[in-house]
Amino acid sequence: MNVFSHIASALREEGSAALVSVAAAEGSAPRGAGARMVVRPSGGFSGTIGGGALEWEAAAQAARALARGRGPVSRMKMALGPQLGQCCGGRVELTIETFDISDLPEIERLAAVEPPFATRTTLGLDGRLVREIAAPAPGLEQFGETATPLLLFGAGHVGRALVLALAPLPFRVRWIDARPDAFPRFTPAHVALSQAPAPVAEIDAAPDGAFVVVMTHSHPLDLAIVSRALAAERFGYVGLIGSGAKRARFLSQMRQASLNEAALARLTCPIGVAGIAGKEPAIIAAGVAAQLLQARSVGGATA
Repeated sequence: MNVFSHIASALREEGSAALVSVAAAEGSAPRGAGARMVVRPSGGFSGTIGGGALEWEAAAQAARALARGRGPVSRMKMALGPQLGQCCGGRVELTIETFDISDLPEIERLAAVEPPFATRTTLGLDGRLVREIAAPAPGLEQFGETATPLLLFGAGHVGRALVLALAPLPFRVRWIDARPDAFPRFTPAHVALSQAPAPVAEIDAAPDGAFVVVMTHSHPLDLAIVSRALAAERFGYVGLIGSGAKRARFLSQMRQASLNEAALARLTCPIGVAGIAGKEPAIIAAGVAAQLLQARSVGGATA
């Protein structure tokens, strides 16, 4: 979540906002240190510190802080079992900061570098936290999650559904299609569009460790993209939409083109987690998004 962008929006629209942060967590806490939630005076919020009774109580405390007006940072320690009845146990320490429209220039300065970035935080004489942007380092306050670059080839029905499924997830999508007017008018903020006459060339410019998902309108184009991606042997995931028969046909053609078996073994086709029934674009997209998160968790995440 882009924390300071959400705070800036709340300040412009409602005049104030509160930031609830998990400063420390022990045991079976629902979220670790660094989880955050932005609370508006209207009761709306963005982000999560873990849900359940903890989040409910934190939101109530943030609402009380907003009612008091801009003031010093407050801290609260909670034992999730004894105090909140959450069977997961654990202990958390939260901080609650309040902001009003006078803070907007500083909040916009921080929003301009999201995400990710780090700050060196000190306590001012007024009891408020002062943040200085710094290079990421152990012990510093971290904002934003590093997004995995993902090349998505194809702006058909499933491609459009996948872009929406990935919108809240930690991926930075480059959406590629050779056809004029292939893309929808509006796309999520994490997406960069590329109307590329030669889509295969996008592979050469992609960063090491990127994920590649191929679902174009043309099987020959799919084959050319997948072949180039596998031959490079530098991507965290190479996925191709299609059936087992399509996989077998493509593997046969790539063997004839002298791709080695180690490279071919990296092809994921069909794509999506097993056990999800349905061929509707949104259902396919949900399965693919889940599989991409799995791949990211086992080492595909990159800067």
